[in-house]
Amino acid sequence: MQGSGEGRVLALDYGTRRIGLAISDELGLTAQGLETLERTNIREDVARLAAIVQQKSVGLILMGDPMRLSGQAGSQAEEVRRFARRLEQRTGLPVRFWDERLTTVEANRLLREAGAGWRRRRQAVDRLSAVILLASYLDWRAWGAGER
Repeated sequence: MQGSGEGRVLALDYGTRRIGLAISDELGLTAQGLETLERTNIREDVARLAAIVQQKSVGLILMGDPMRLSGQAGSQAEEVRRFARRLEQRTGLPVRFWDERLTTVEANRLLREAGAGWRRRRQAVDRLSAVILLASYLDWRAWGAGER
């Protein structure tokens, strides 16, 4: 597998039923949504993500960090970290956590403004949340913050 700094960034908006996916272009400038992964079990979910990582030449996995508005770890934080450890072990790639507060709220707002009905919003919100998460990270990185 590729090391950090090489390849694309794959962003995951982790949920108990679905995982929204987005990927950067090769230059790390733009974020595009991928299919939403319907969850089955951790082993199969990790295997499917590992296949995407290899197929898309991913060099870094970005996971939404479920934090409360106060900045404290949210109730799902330990499950997300457990999943991230399994993903790191399977792919050999680093997993970086990125603040995901309000990404779902923003995704729902954008979909509502676009005139999407509730059924369409439900289908697209996870992917759009991952795109927003990734775009935020890419913007931060582009403005010189770099890897810390």
